[in-house]
Amino acid sequence: MKRILTILRKAWKLAVLYILILVTFSYAMFQGGFVSWFLFYSFVPFAIYALLLSFYRLNHIHVSRVFLKNEYNAGESIKVEITMKRKMSFPLFYIVIEDELSDQLRYSQERNRAKSFFFPWFKKEIHWDYQINDLPRGDHHFQSIRVKTGDPLGLIEKEIHIGTNQKIMVYPAYEEIIYRPLENHFDQGMTASKERVQRDTSMAIGIREYQPGDRFSWINWKATAKRNDIMIKEFEQKQSHDVFILMDCAPTSRFEAIVSFSASIIRAILQKGAQVGFLSSSSERVAFPTRGGESQQLQLFYHLAKVRDNSPVPVDRVLEAEGFLLQQNNLMLITAQLTRSLIEKAGLLVSKNGSVTIFIVKNEMESLLPDELALKGAANARGLRVVLVHSGNYKAVFSEVARA
Repeated sequence: MKRILTILRKAWKLAVLYILILVTFSYAMFQGGFVSWFLFYSFVPFAIYALLLSFYRLNHIHVSRVFLKNEYNAGESIKVEITMKRKMSFPLFYIVIEDELSDQLRYSQERNRAKSFFFPWFKKEIHWDYQINDLPRGDHHFQSIRVKTGDPLGLIEKEIHIGTNQKIMVYPAYEEIIYRPLENHFDQGMTASKERVQRDTSMAIGIREYQPGDRFSWINWKATAKRNDIMIKEFEQKQSHDVFILMDCAPTSRFEAIVSFSASIIRAILQKGAQVGFLSSSSERVAFPTRGGESQQLQLFYHLAKVRDNSPVPVDRVLEAEGFLLQQNNLMLITAQLTRSLIEKAGLLVSKNGSVTIFIVKNEMESLLPDELALKGAANARGLRVVLVHSGNYKAVFSEVARA
């Protein structure tokens, strides 16, 4: 139906052009005089150009888009370079080039739209670049570029959408923080251990395949030569610093801060040498086993780039449904709201000899509400750690704990 309407619109504009030519010619013939013929001859060049443009096809136009790179972090800027080439040098009075962005990118481009106006005339090649600031997190697709032209009077218009299926991945923004495992919980607060994650390298308890991040000195050369693959000695850890993170995906205005803090703490834990597992329950449940190394960080960051705050259930229901969390010795919950139900469900994990830390993410300069302060006291009484996290100041989370 839409295609039929487009064809009818083009036919109507072409018919109007012929009618205008006949009207001006008839006026000159019947009226006579300098003025009437001047109007006719003045309109003829525009009419001829419009007629020629109506037969001009845009299919031969080639448009390419170039990025400097395909992976970014949220908040960065991207420069997009667009080149348009055409085979025929037919004079074009004007041409409009618009990069058709996704809704997310279009929202961030309100002040600088990805659209430009040119007067090419006989030029066969046009170069144009624009910039998108403050890239939003996500997997963004650039599917097409719109090219539009027409005659000076607006009687004939030509438009084409050229497919250019490209995409960029925008990972969540993160801060470089120093992770310190929280060891003990006293009445005064909590303490942060500066002990590095260590393994007892004096006694190997097995072998396994190489993983990114393993040390060169851990290679078992005999097993490597026998299996023709790099094998690593498996050592007994002096103390388990492995962490499992549960991220709240309930709808909230602080969700981007939750994702950013999750990315920051995941990176810090892996750089410390510990391993991390992860669970998010948005529209789909996604869980990652506890592992370490750069591959684990890449997988988690890729997931965090695409996750959305569309969880159908609150985080306390997720905590109740995931029975395997009872086996985690060090569990971290990242949420934007502290509720009594969450404290009750998390308190059951503490009773199973587990360590549970609840990070409450707030906006900058925002503090806990009176009800949340009361709930924090109840959580401390149950053996839970409750840590306030301010957006944009993640470094203070463990530094303040260390000073305490």
